[in-house]
Order: sequence, then structure tokens, then C-alpha cells
Amino acid sequence: MIIFIDEMLIYSKDEKEHEEHLKAILELLKKEELYAKFSKCEFWIPKVQFLGHVIDKQGIHVDPAKIESVKDWASPKSPTKIRQFLGLAGYYQI
Repeated sequence: MIIFIDEMLIYSKDEKEHEEHLKAILELLKKEELYAKFSKCEFWIPKVQFLGHVIDKQGIHVDPAKIESVKDWASPKSPTKIRQFLGLAGYYQI
């Protein structure tokens, strides 16, 4: 499970494990009286984009759009621009 501010992503290796994870999380949310807006919820999605990554059955991958933005990045001309580029490329391990 990944939680970022008000975003929650529950992912699992297989359907059985996912069902167990989902049930446990929903029970915990209910116990703590935390509620999600049903219209914003999506369940049993095989592939999802989340915080700049693509998550599917094979694992967590860099969003292809992020790779393109790094490839299209203008050549840095100053130390600050070089640090910015290296930070972005390093974050996505490109």
C-alpha cells in the first residue's frame, strides 16, 4: 500500500492477496471512522498511474511520459540546471 496525502493505492501480487489487503484496509478505515468518497474510488484495476509511476502486475515502473520529458529536456547550461536535471533523472533512475 502507498499513501500520499489524500491518495491511497493498494496493490497486490494476485487476486486472493488483493482481496485480503482490501478487506483489511476497509475494516481499518471503518474502525478509525475514516471515509472515502465512493465516486473517487476505483477497484480491481490491472494497471494504474500513481505519483509519476505505472503500477501493474509486473511491479512499479517509471511513467513513460516522465521518460519522454527527460529525453526532451534542453541541455543544461548552468550548475543549477545541471543539478535540476540530475535530480529528476536520479529520482526516476533513468
